[in-house]
Amino acid sequence: MIRFLKILGTIILVLSIAILILIIFDFGYIFRGMQATYFQGQKTAYIDDYPHFENRLIEAGSEADKWPEHSDYNSANPTQDLAELNEELETAAFLIIKNDSIWFEKYYQEYGPDSKTNSFSMAKSIVSALLGKAIHDGHIKSLDQSVSDFFPQFKSNLKVGDLASMASGLNWNENYYNPFGMTARAYFDENIRELVLRLKVTGSPGESFKYLSGNTILLGMVIEKATGENLSNYLSESFWKPLGMQQDALWQLDSEENGMEKAYCCIASNARDFARFGKLYKNKGKWNGEQLLDSKFVARSTEPRFEDSPQYGYGFWLSDYKEKDIFYMRGIRGQYVIVIPEDDLIIVRLGENLIKKEEDEEHAPDFYKYIDETYKMLNDAANN
Repeated sequence: MIRFLKILGTIILVLSIAILILIIFDFGYIFRGMQATYFQGQKTAYIDDYPHFENRLIEAGSEADKWPEHSDYNSANPTQDLAELNEELETAAFLIIKNDSIWFEKYYQEYGPDSKTNSFSMAKSIVSALLGKAIHDGHIKSLDQSVSDFFPQFKSNLKVGDLASMASGLNWNENYYNPFGMTARAYFDENIRELVLRLKVTGSPGESFKYLSGNTILLGMVIEKATGENLSNYLSESFWKPLGMQQDALWQLDSEENGMEKAYCCIASNARDFARFGKLYKNKGKWNGEQLLDSKFVARSTEPRFEDSPQYGYGFWLSDYKEKDIFYMRGIRGQYVIVIPEDDLIIVRLGENLIKKEEDEEHAPDFYKYIDETYKMLNDAANN
């Protein structure tokens, strides 16, 4: 018994010292991260984690602009490969929208049309849209306006467009698996503004692509300051209401009091509403006859900025798979809104997992699989 008490006392002492060290060196956010993940039976951030954080409401309008159902709505069955893939990767929702009508729609596990799940980095595309709206509204002059006009501590040659196109030169460390890294701190800490304002421009802005979540946080801060509104309110007035979203959404905050939205991620919404951003960009910024975004901004967003980085524009991923011009929104757990304008096609997939890409791959293998299986379904339906 004495031996047991000594061992227990040693364990308590070691844990106490470890906790003290974490607090002293400003890693206290790790406890918040453990509460939101490990204590919920998860190893990392997950699609249903929004109730464990403070959130701000993104209000929808009083009337939803419902998606019409295609004349062949759900008349086709998923291919066997698609069915197996969706089961293996724990898909929550899979939609195929053809000619602006829902052609196929299926939900898995306990999810349904109204289920909210985490957008993860699809939010980056939405923040880029907010930048376009702020320019459209006259709050920001252009993509070439200096970030230093809003935050003087940054070099004057850093432009707002550099943030949207991932070409800032900021010394942000994009590591998703290091609990002591910047990305984990941004997800679980209580002051992401302070974290980003510590950054320095150590590279050459506007010269090359490097994907950094810190870019989008700083861009969100610019939009906040330029518009005088928090991101959720500006998103509600700019898009959630005009696009006729069917539900209010939630945007995770870093803290309760004067909290900022995690601009690089974490909008909780449903598949049908996320799909509306695909339609908006497919239709060059126009919705129900109203030009919500400048068509030139949309075109520039969905074209490569840099010749040697053809996979990214301004907030959107790009691909020429099947020799088609494709742009899409992407989240780290396999969240996709894939748009193929020439075929008037939008593919939405939400879920828990993806097939991880290799370092030399620009797009995850499941991205191609979702496109392949969608075309097989469409072709099979056309031939029957």
